Amino acid sequence: MAKGSSAAMVIQVKVKPNARASLIEETTDGVWLAQLKSQPIDGKANEELIALVAKCFGCPKSAVSIKSGASGRIKRVCIQTA
Repeated sequence: MAKGSSAAMVIQVKVKPNARASLIEETTDGVWLAQLKSQPIDGKANEELIALVAKCFGCPKSAVSIKSGASGRIKRVCIQTA
């Protein structure tokens, strides 16, 4: 790997908005399930998802991005690792 570059990990996340509590867990089939308190309005649920994934993987929010599915319930999330 080139000097200064970083690796990326992509996970598939199924999102359930309007949950009582925010949590994320990996299911047996390798898909992650994220329950979010936020409603899917004005990108609030996506912001909460990014913060939740960053906390779960111990990385800054700037290292997490939504690659695809930003407006759907199934998303591909990219996590930059050192």
